Amino acid sequence: MNKVARAILVSATIAAATAGTRADVINAVFPAPTLDRWMYPFNSTPGTRPVISTFGSTPGATDFDSRDGQMLVGFDTAAQIPIAQGSGLTVTRATLLVEVANDLIFQYDDTTDPWQCFVATSDPAWRADVDVGQPVECFGVGFRNGWSLQTFQENTAFAPSGTNFLAPGVRNAFAASVDANGALIDVSQSARQRFDPKVFGTGKIPGLAPGSLVAIGSTMRFELDVSDPAVQAYLQTGIDSGRVLLALSSLTFVQQQAGQFPAFIAKENVYVQLGLALPARLELDIQTGITCALADIDCDGHVNGSDLGLMLGNWGSPGPGDLNGSGTTDGTDLGILLGEWH
Repeated sequence: MNKVARAILVSATIAAATAGTRADVINAVFPAPTLDRWMYPFNSTPGTRPVISTFGSTPGATDFDSRDGQMLVGFDTAAQIPIAQGSGLTVTRATLLVEVANDLIFQYDDTTDPWQCFVATSDPAWRADVDVGQPVECFGVGFRNGWSLQTFQENTAFAPSGTNFLAPGVRNAFAASVDANGALIDVSQSARQRFDPKVFGTGKIPGLAPGSLVAIGSTMRFELDVSDPAVQAYLQTGIDSGRVLLALSSLTFVQQQAGQFPAFIAKENVYVQLGLALPARLELDIQTGITCALADIDCDGHVNGSDLGLMLGNWGSPGPGDLNGSGTTDGTDLGILLGEWH
């Protein structure tokens, strides 16, 4: 067999061994939510407000949820990401972006604060906040009173008819974290119930120093912690059903009907219609199919002689054996393979 024929055969062997086994990548961008909603007891215009704010209730108060004003955003994902993939789907990046609607009103804090900062100062557990401001935090969304991910809409009532809307723990949809068993838990009363919930992502404004006043038009980014199994599972469940809902919450200190708290542009805002502002956006990077270790060239779950044979057959050329992406399969790649041998 001449060298050209042998090279063709080796290339065909590698292609056959690797075809259909490597993960496909989907980079999905959702430039506007299909749902954005202010979840607040006094909100009389659900789903139609131009601006949505987040804030806490008065520390130590027994009325209202601790996380009183919440922003819900939902994105229908099925048009860009196929549904019903189960564990065959992995979210490698999830970024939520929202635009600030008020000018120099609240101070930027990009770190979480412990629940002890949000109880009454007379409480023995109280601790002073060590930095200026309170962060905006992103969570999943949970439901009660018969509502679900698929049935809750922008204009769904805040709580059941006849309920005291001001009471804690009654809202039909709520900012939710995940407990040790993987179940969604309401974080609306986290300060009152004295626990620090798992935050999916904390709002960041690149280039802005903590403690600074936030300018109108600033973009706040939430990089969701997709390395956390609970966050990954939450996103997978939503994408699998074609709908991802997220909640923004903050424990920003306020007084009754007053305070300096963050507010964000909603999709109904007239400036959005005029192209002068942007609504909430979601970016998702997804891997689908089988994922393999770097040196598992044939993707059989083992790094062994089969992978070594494929690498040596491709020696000196780019391709699956080029593990470090240098353009040539060489000794460096062989070292990587031997280091992952199992």
